[in-house]
Amino acid sequence: MNPASLIPVTLLTGFLGSGKTTVLNHLVCQPELADALVIINEFGDMPLDHMLVAHSTENLVMEMSSGCLCCTIRGDLVQTLRDIAWRFSRNGQRQFRRVLIETTGLADPAPIIHTLMTHPQVANRYRLDGIVTTVDLATGNSTLDHHPEAVRQAAIADCLLLTKADVADTDQHHTLLRRLDAINPAAPRHVLNHGEIAANKVLDLGLFSTEGKTPDVSQWLREEAYGADTHRHAATPDNQNGHNPERHAPGHEHHAHDHAHDVNRHDDHIRAFCFTVDEPIPEEILAAWLEVLLSFVGTNILRVKGILNIEGKNQPVVIHGVQHIFHPPATLPVWPDADRRSRLVFITRDVNRHAIEETFRAFRDVLPQVPKDMS
Repeated sequence: MNPASLIPVTLLTGFLGSGKTTVLNHLVCQPELADALVIINEFGDMPLDHMLVAHSTENLVMEMSSGCLCCTIRGDLVQTLRDIAWRFSRNGQRQFRRVLIETTGLADPAPIIHTLMTHPQVANRYRLDGIVTTVDLATGNSTLDHHPEAVRQAAIADCLLLTKADVADTDQHHTLLRRLDAINPAAPRHVLNHGEIAANKVLDLGLFSTEGKTPDVSQWLREEAYGADTHRHAATPDNQNGHNPERHAPGHEHHAHDHAHDVNRHDDHIRAFCFTVDEPIPEEILAAWLEVLLSFVGTNILRVKGILNIEGKNQPVVIHGVQHIFHPPATLPVWPDADRRSRLVFITRDVNRHAIEETFRAFRDVLPQVPKDMS
């Protein structure tokens, strides 16, 4: 199935009080979301002035004996996603082009993402378009200090919306931006006043767009943000005019003391890096490496996405995983540019770059020497 033909789903997440509902109310008033179906994954009903609204109850996350926050969620969301196609149809025609899910403030987004990726009644109809996370500029640092789920929400986001700029002071603003540099350096950031954001800033964040355009690998991967020495804390102010003192040129390098004292002052245990492989990767080595890696530390690999040069294949393969669950690999029609290296972006918790690189090297060096009847 062509991924571009699936219904795109935007996940709007963010901790309690970070302004998700205010953002949502602004978004659904815009033409781009006039035919979006909004699913509010909260207790009770929230009034929303939008023609297509469905409600799903709180998702239930169960901790398994392995310590995994399981991808088993209550069937309510699955049933909602399954039923909306006919509930919101007219003369056999679906009335919506995309879906936007607002999660609860305490929700770990991973179970919903797992459902979109793997559930047989969902994955063949929907695709994850992007994860948008609201972070309160005034109280964000305290929230990240005390609530690990808020750190996970920020870490796996494709886009960060920095809310309540009108009540945050300059120190709070700068401190939070520096902290987000370490948690999620690649996600575009937009500073919001009163929750206002243009819809086109939060849509089509995935590899495949609703317009069927050529997949934009560079926008999706954003590997340049993971440079070892690159540190940036620029954020785009929305609905503001004039000079933005926060903006820096891409790749701008700050003084070393910024790294030592500011970025790592709060140890959120989150590591974000890009791992590259120059030579084509044998498919069996890739499969064995990922299987072992996910078996041992899968729950601590918050997100991984990459473009791969597989030995014997002329076209690039893209992969996308959240914790121990991977979306089926997709083959792109062409390479986006002349760079044929495999590039994998990791966002992990308590798993460093060295561990990832060393395990890959071990499989690359040892597996070809194993006789075929023993492998």
